[in-house]
Amino acid sequence: MAELERPQRLQIMLTDEELAALENWRFEKRMPSRSAAVRELLRRGLLSDGFLTAHAGVKSQDFGVISSDRTAGDGSGDSKL
Repeated sequence: MAELERPQRLQIMLTDEELAALENWRFEKRMPSRSAAVRELLRRGLLSDGFLTAHAGVKSQDFGVISSDRTAGDGSGDSKL
């Protein structure tokens, strides 16, 4: 079997609403796959300013994709998806 171009696998858990938002964005942008859509959103997020900074003791479940879920950071998560 040929070696994978992207040998690292990342697994994330999403709510039904988060998955629907991802799928809607993917189809609007005509992305070829869910993985491609996630990579593009990660690229855009890493290039942007105003991202959340986690405080001590914050858990992974405290960070969501949908704007109402974004309460765990430093208060800069006011943007809407």
